[in-house]
Amino acid sequence: MGNGLYFHIPFCRSKCPYCDFYSVKYEQGAAEKYVGLLCDEMKKYEGAFDTVYFGGGTPSILEPGLIERIIAAARERFEIDKNAEITVECNPSKELSRDFEIYAKAGVNRLSIGMQSARNEERFALGRRAGKAEVARTVNAALSAGITNISLDVMLGTPKQTLESLDETFEFIGKMNVAHVSAYLLKIEEGTKFFELKDRLALPDEDTVCEMYLKTVKALRGLGFSQYEISNFTKPSFESRHNLKYWELEEYLGIGKTAHSLWHGRRFYYDETMSIVDDGEGGGEEERIMLGLRLSKGVDKRLIKKDYRAFISAGLMGENERNVFLTEKGMLVSNEIISRLI
Repeated sequence: MGNGLYFHIPFCRSKCPYCDFYSVKYEQGAAEKYVGLLCDEMKKYEGAFDTVYFGGGTPSILEPGLIERIIAAARERFEIDKNAEITVECNPSKELSRDFEIYAKAGVNRLSIGMQSARNEERFALGRRAGKAEVARTVNAALSAGITNISLDVMLGTPKQTLESLDETFEFIGKMNVAHVSAYLLKIEEGTKFFELKDRLALPDEDTVCEMYLKTVKALRGLGFSQYEISNFTKPSFESRHNLKYWELEEYLGIGKTAHSLWHGRRFYYDETMSIVDDGEGGGEEERIMLGLRLSKGVDKRLIKKDYRAFISAGLMGENERNVFLTEKGMLVSNEIISRLI
């Protein structure tokens, strides 16, 4: 297996009220300059990669030729596997037919589309400009360009969302026939617009959010998806190979503002000025437990030195001959369980 290569593209048309990732307002000149910086930065490293991932921000906001330029520079500098999984995160508010054709020629073969919800009022409450029709248009444009490995993002516990309204989202996912779904619980983070408004947001209560999560697991299973990580669901053999590297502590190199790396056993990241900040050694046993328990298959039970039998009795964990793992209910309180086991 090769390593993972990540590029952070920090540009957005506007800031979503729930987002705490680093991003700045898109300007074409600034974007072109930044891509030049990424291409120069690659020269500091060498390696072999079998996944490439463009995250953000909004990578699809770039002119498609800039994505093409980064991929070409990566192929020139690094050994990129001929069957590499190359993913671009996309916002469906932009008409992307031409972009996808250029992406496909450059080798992009996977897209992660920010849907959040199939109900327009829920999407708009999250600051998203595009509605359900634009999401469908984006999926169809990808398929027309020959990109069939498509993931949709879903957000749970958002303003105006109900257990009943989720049905519309699942129905839409079924119609779109995509290969992968990522379903995240909304977290209100400091420094976001939602944090300022948190006392006025019409959010579902905690018990309802838990029900939403369990309903999502069940509904996606009914649509042919299997859960392989707390927030990720796949049709057979369409797991995100890139993201699995994070959870399985394989090496990855992140380039760009706020991009993180686990590279040659060290963790480091770029700050917002593109300076590299050392973050110590990576890949220890605690990390292996913390990240491995996010996966449905769990971790080798020999890794866990503390007694976990009470969690099994409570139905929050399960075990087989080799591994111990979180159940669906356990995944809802994963942070609490993991903190007690490391």
